[in-house]
Amino acid sequence: MSIIYVLIPIAVLFVLIGLAIFFWAVRSKQFEDLDKEGFSILFDEPEQKPTAATTKQPDDTNPK
Repeated sequence: MSIIYVLIPIAVLFVLIGLAIFFWAVRSKQFEDLDKEGFSILFDEPEQKPTAATTKQPDDTNPK
């Protein structure tokens, strides 16, 4: 019977933590557009051409 005095405050603490996380997610707009991510897997992203800065060129200044 004395264990209930420990379990009830722990359960209340878990509920408060869960509510705090839920309200944080709502405030930070995590639930704004639920369909976007579901549809994003259906469409390919356009391929981007590599630029001169991102392509690795052989370095001719190093002696062999």
